[in-house]
Amino acid sequence: MANRLKKNVPPPPDPEKLQPDKEVEVTVSEVVKDERTTKIAGAVSLLFAFFLFIAFSSYLFTWQDDQDKVQQFGIKIFSLEDVRIANLLGVLGAYTAHLFMYKGFGIAAYLFCTFFFVVGVNGLFTKKVFSVKRNIRYVLVGLLLISLTATYLTTNMQFAWGGAVGNMLNTWFLNWLGKLGTAAFILIAVFSYIIWRFNPTFRIPQWPNFKRSSKKQNTAIAEPTNEQDANLENDEIPVYREWQQESSEFNEVPLEVNGNADEVVWTSANKLKNEGGNVTVILPAEEPKDTHDPLVQFELMEKDAVLHNNENELLEQEILEHEAEESELLEAEPVLAHASVPTKNVPPNINNNEHEKQSGGAALMIDDAVEMPLEIKPVTTEAAVTSSPKKIEPILSEPYDTTAELSNYQFPTLDLLDLHGSEKIVHDPAELEANKNQIIATLQNYDIAIQRIAATVGPTVTLYEIVPAPGVRISRIKNLEDDIALSLAALGIRIIAPIPGKGTIGIEVPNIRKTVVSMRTLLSSEKFQKNNFSLPIAIGKKIDNENFIVDLASMPHLLMAGATGQGKSVGLNAILVSLLYKKHPSQLKFVLVDPKKVELSLYRVIEKHFLAKLPGEDEAIITDTKKVVNTLNALCIEMDNRYDLLKEAGVRNIIEYNKKFTERRLNPQKGHQFLPFIVLVVDEFADLIMTAGKEVEMPIARLAQLARAVGIHLIIATQRPSVNIITGTIKANFPARIAFKVSSKIDSRTILDAGGAEQLIGKGDMLINYNGEIVRLQCAFVDTPEVDKVCNFIGEQRGYPDAFLLPEYVDEKDIEAKEMDVADRDPLFEDAARLIVQNQVGSTSLIQRRMKLGYNRAGRLMDQLEAAGIVGPNQGSKAREVRFKTESELEEYLHSML
Repeated sequence: MANRLKKNVPPPPDPEKLQPDKEVEVTVSEVVKDERTTKIAGAVSLLFAFFLFIAFSSYLFTWQDDQDKVQQFGIKIFSLEDVRIANLLGVLGAYTAHLFMYKGFGIAAYLFCTFFFVVGVNGLFTKKVFSVKRNIRYVLVGLLLISLTATYLTTNMQFAWGGAVGNMLNTWFLNWLGKLGTAAFILIAVFSYIIWRFNPTFRIPQWPNFKRSSKKQNTAIAEPTNEQDANLENDEIPVYREWQQESSEFNEVPLEVNGNADEVVWTSANKLKNEGGNVTVILPAEEPKDTHDPLVQFELMEKDAVLHNNENELLEQEILEHEAEESELLEAEPVLAHASVPTKNVPPNINNNEHEKQSGGAALMIDDAVEMPLEIKPVTTEAAVTSSPKKIEPILSEPYDTTAELSNYQFPTLDLLDLHGSEKIVHDPAELEANKNQIIATLQNYDIAIQRIAATVGPTVTLYEIVPAPGVRISRIKNLEDDIALSLAALGIRIIAPIPGKGTIGIEVPNIRKTVVSMRTLLSSEKFQKNNFSLPIAIGKKIDNENFIVDLASMPHLLMAGATGQGKSVGLNAILVSLLYKKHPSQLKFVLVDPKKVELSLYRVIEKHFLAKLPGEDEAIITDTKKVVNTLNALCIEMDNRYDLLKEAGVRNIIEYNKKFTERRLNPQKGHQFLPFIVLVVDEFADLIMTAGKEVEMPIARLAQLARAVGIHLIIATQRPSVNIITGTIKANFPARIAFKVSSKIDSRTILDAGGAEQLIGKGDMLINYNGEIVRLQCAFVDTPEVDKVCNFIGEQRGYPDAFLLPEYVDEKDIEAKEMDVADRDPLFEDAARLIVQNQVGSTSLIQRRMKLGYNRAGRLMDQLEAAGIVGPNQGSKAREVRFKTESELEEYLHSML
């Protein structure tokens, strides 16, 4: 009962909480560092600058009325009430102007106005709009030079134009150098100061004859005639440069976005010299969409066949004379005759890719000099119909159709691929503006002046291109990579100093919002659909949004490396899907090596269309290390066989050979056949090197050195870019290399022979070293379900009876093991084999100690084990390699040898 009547009484309050809050102590240093203090100081400095300007300007007109009073009373003038001052700012204005101008630097005192103006603007806007240190240097030199010059030129005037300082300097120089020497010193000093301050550019004087010549040349370019062309060859063409004078003030117009969302431009009223620069944001035009069916059609040259038949009818009489030699005509070179072949006019917009690429981004170069654009109008001409030699071919020489066996094959459609995200790059003007200001401020903190800065927005990163001022060393900017990354609070900052072929320094900054590059976008582009590459591969997009599509046959081999999970497998799928969309099964075969057993398993369904394998093998995708060695050696045999065919055909590469074969100029009865391209893909090369070592490295090196001409190309990927995996032999024959994000600069140098891969941000961000140039790309994204749909689309169609068969390769050691008679083996052969496999050490001394044998018998046992393929060859002081990991594998092998 008592418990029910008891009320919930709240606990008594904590006495410490009842005490009033303690006031936070504010130190002087915190007040000084406060942003509000900086703004207040900036506003006061601005007001003082205007105060000085008004006081000085008023002093120029009222100095006669105020000067005697200020000199008479001095500082006491502030306590007098009956003194009349004519200065607009009263006693304070008159006294201040008297100190700065009469007792100071005269007319040069106006430079103090600019100094306090610069300090005030920087403080009020809380950022470095102008460089204070640089302004101090200009003000100090200007004060001395202007005051001396003003005093020298106005010696007999009442007003002290140079002030007391100028009068003192003038007296010294007249005593030291005399009047003429002082004048010469002033001229040299003034001229040097102008060059140092404004850095003008001088031009050649425009004499009348130069003007006439220039007019003639402009007219000749606009409307060329025969007479003027002759004059152009004889006359000299002068080069003029406009006077470029740069202002010290940076008046920036706010960032504006044009109606076209693809162009964002920073504009500037004056050219930036010392304090910063104007920025041009270059956003390339969108890739033209292909409105046609994305299916890549395989051309069968039907029109050429009809043309040949018509010509054969016209030349029937000549051909009948050679009927007795028809068997020889299959191999002989055709006779040349003159025939009139009509030619079609080529549309002028076919080869305008480069022009569209250059005009895709809007670049605004700010310069005070007026540039005269030179417009060269294109001259449209019609192609003349000329006669060219035509080959006489036999009636039955219809081109050989390589696709006849799979004539109904359909290429995959783009509907099988997904559009990931938007094809248009989304940019944030505020982000670009902030990054620009941070880069300029960071460079100014280290007294690095720039002339201009331009930004190119890409899918993943934005490239800021800066042009440093004359005299700035590139190494100084290169060493600020970490400082710029710290100021931007971003990862993946990479500095390219300089950018090859541009004369600028590039700073790559990752975007906050990244755009996914869809594989469908690349494959539907005109650049991929209408290229003439032998093996076109679409890898990704460059920073300027240009599709990066190259020919694997010209690489000719590709090395890919990067840390786990950085996009290496996606890059491999992008390359393979590109080839599947462009090539017919009769033109291309893949040899897939997948030690992981899961990465390339999706391509198993296209075995009878695109895959190649060894005879007698069940699986076309190779996962066993021993089978990898045999496959690589079989490719070497295929390479040698192809070189023999090229030698007999009298050609130098596979393209010329296949062209000659399709024209029926090679006899199949002599072993000639159409040769498809073969692409070897190794997903994890490090695992093969660890397990097989030299047995894998040597055939790969041989293929990389020789296989290009016969159409065998290698794509090798690894996640361990160390020097013991990517050896010098491998690197020397793989000029094209792709590096995804790695953990250290050492790994980057191992792959690319240059740093930078450690600064990537992952998720497909990559660097490719191609044709001696390192380019940053965003790899195209193709998901696993998309690859599965593409492979199933191909696999459901009718294919060849079996996969493409490589030449059979038999290891010499296997032959020796089979030829070795069982009776010749040592009775302890099997016991020695079990001992070696159990200990995983292939050592003769181990057999000698454990089995208590002499050295000679133990050596013979080791030779027999090597001949049987149980252990590897002798490696000097190292133990031999044991090729069987478990005893069960050994027992099966020994049982099969009986």
